[in-house]
Amino acid sequence: MSNVPIISTSLPGPNAQRLIKDDLDVTSPSLIKEYPLTVKRAEGMMIEDEDGNRFLDFMAGIAVATTGHCHPKIVKAIQIQAENLLHICGTDFYYAGYSDLCKKLQELAPGDGSWKVFLSNSGTESNEGAIKLARFHTKRKYIIAFDGAFHGRTYGALSLTYSKSVQRKGFEPFLPGVHHLPYGSSKKMIQNYLKKKGVNPETIAAIFVEPIQGEGGYIVPPSDFLKQIRSFCDEFGIMMVDDEVQSGNGRTGKYFAIENWDVVPDIITLAKGLGSGMPIGSIIAKENVMTWPPGSHGSTFGGNPVSCAAAIATIDLIENGLMKNAEITGEYLHHRLHKLQKRYRIISDARGIGLMQAIEFSEDNKLSPNLAHLFEQSCFKKGLLVLRCGKSAIRLAPPLIVEQTDIDIALEIIDQVLGEMNLD
Repeated sequence: MSNVPIISTSLPGPNAQRLIKDDLDVTSPSLIKEYPLTVKRAEGMMIEDEDGNRFLDFMAGIAVATTGHCHPKIVKAIQIQAENLLHICGTDFYYAGYSDLCKKLQELAPGDGSWKVFLSNSGTESNEGAIKLARFHTKRKYIIAFDGAFHGRTYGALSLTYSKSVQRKGFEPFLPGVHHLPYGSSKKMIQNYLKKKGVNPETIAAIFVEPIQGEGGYIVPPSDFLKQIRSFCDEFGIMMVDDEVQSGNGRTGKYFAIENWDVVPDIITLAKGLGSGMPIGSIIAKENVMTWPPGSHGSTFGGNPVSCAAAIATIDLIENGLMKNAEITGEYLHHRLHKLQKRYRIISDARGIGLMQAIEFSEDNKLSPNLAHLFEQSCFKKGLLVLRCGKSAIRLAPPLIVEQTDIDIALEIIDQVLGEMNLD
């Protein structure tokens, strides 16, 4: 596929309209459906819809298509594995793919210590397991998370999530013992909060933190935030849980985003881009932390053989060029977005690290969700796929195979959209 978008019908086109109608007749109304994109096939940076329209993908299925769509090495790894073993359950039995992937993740983990790995299906499952592990290891009940956080939608993870009200409304009561503080809180602010609430820091099992908030708006924290969290955890024997579900897998130019701050957590959760589109997640914990006994945690499909094969191939590609590409092209994208910010007053911020970038929309010095929505939909109509996050931000999280020419094409469309919004 050429990487230049081609829109040859109205959107959605006639075939897309039929699919959308069929979908709405049978699927849960809880699904968001951000815009009427109907995907027939995808390759590299491009997605083709049911009517032959071609889109440049700068959202990667929410930071999942790490190696681009249908990378030949990923496809081959999946095919070879599918011909030999589809499932056996890594909780109860042994197969090489499970331990091979765990070994790779163990080697990638930051710092000098020893690590153990548990494989899951998804980010929310990884975070559920991390909650259990932290409570089991510390024998404590309280957990700290942050405003704007997204850790998943199942009950334990949802109890930590604090991104959008619709994600929590109507699902109370949540897991008890969870406290939310402003993202970026200093050690002193955390201590003052706990004192006010009458919570002894030595009763806290874990602090869950995204090194860069994802659904919360691609928020990059203050430079000393993660080090202060690490210091606070060390002082009181608290587990620092690093949620790398969206920010990990090389997206920021480091395998784990937290490495940009030279901080080593106790537990790391991964998913999304780990399998280049195949469902897989992981919990990576220090060996002296992952001490739960046999039978205390498991997963029927976690570490599925086909998903493991895809993840191993994904890591190989990340280590052999894609992580460096994320760093280089991310810097270029960041620079170009800052130039746009200077030109258009409705862009109040341009932020990010590597290929985890965002622009924030404001009007009259107030965040503007309406402008962000208009921008997102307008980009879609011109063949560029981006996604909202936070209150009024647009995330740009393309596959790690993105080239400078792809960024130039995307920025040309973005510039056109901003000009047509007539608010520069």
